[in-house]
Amino acid sequence: MVPLRVCHRLRGLPSLLHLPLPTTITMAAPQSGSKTLRPGISSPSPAGPAPKRSRTMATDAAAPPASAGCSAMKAEFATHTEYLNTLNDKRERLVKASRDVTMNSKKVIFQVHRIGRNNKEEVLSKAENDLASVVNQHIGKLVKELQGTDFWKLRRAYTFGVQEYIEAATFCRFCKTGTLLSLDEINDSLLAVSDKSVEPLQINVLDYLLGVADLSGELMRLAIGRISDGEIEYAKDICSFVRDIYRELTLVVPLMDDNNEMKKKMEVMLQSVVKIENACFGVHVRGSEYIPMLGSSADPDYAFLGAADYD
Repeated sequence: MVPLRVCHRLRGLPSLLHLPLPTTITMAAPQSGSKTLRPGISSPSPAGPAPKRSRTMATDAAAPPASAGCSAMKAEFATHTEYLNTLNDKRERLVKASRDVTMNSKKVIFQVHRIGRNNKEEVLSKAENDLASVVNQHIGKLVKELQGTDFWKLRRAYTFGVQEYIEAATFCRFCKTGTLLSLDEINDSLLAVSDKSVEPLQINVLDYLLGVADLSGELMRLAIGRISDGEIEYAKDICSFVRDIYRELTLVVPLMDDNNEMKKKMEVMLQSVVKIENACFGVHVRGSEYIPMLGSSADPDYAFLGAADYD
């Protein structure tokens, strides 16, 4: 290829030389007043620069064969999204049902605390009816939501309501018979509101032990109330019962994997045991001072001082 500068010089030579020009050069000589352009670059049009070509993306029809795998991935993630949305909706329903269980179980506990010397049967009968309503109306909602699913997956959504229900149920059982309601008895009572075709809800051991640990606080309040009402022997029975529960739990808690919450409740339970023991010990040691003030003396005169009436 002959350089451009040489081509211009050859164009100015006489025609007798008749030198052939290279056929690969297609550029014309620049006119006067025009700019010299490099080969392959077109001169701008008078109307302005040529518009740029827009970049277009391939459609699904013109996509490569990998688009089939992309569609499968989208379908898979859509399935995961639907599962998580369903799980979150169920969790919200469980939280609301758990709050209802907690509120109504507390009402049962308050009802039992109204027990006295003369109204024990009446108070316990009403408390048992209210507890049955909690099972049928509110525990039943938890059972329907959790049937056929992994109970541990959504445990944090309903555990507090279950613990409060266990506290109320065991409190009623102790006030009626002086014994502890077992986990098997609680789970058997839930079969009545369960669907026989699917796996029923079963309260786990951890929630049961947490509810029993909370029971000590209510028994401590009951013991103090019985002492103030003059039922000293009943308060001693409560003290022995709570002490036995605490002793047995101290052997179980070290064997639990997730026992942080249980350790906190054991500290509160120990405080309840100490309060009951101090109250019973004070009445036992200074009973001659406390018993007349509690109304055990038949003589109204000087009863508040603990002194016998004399002439």
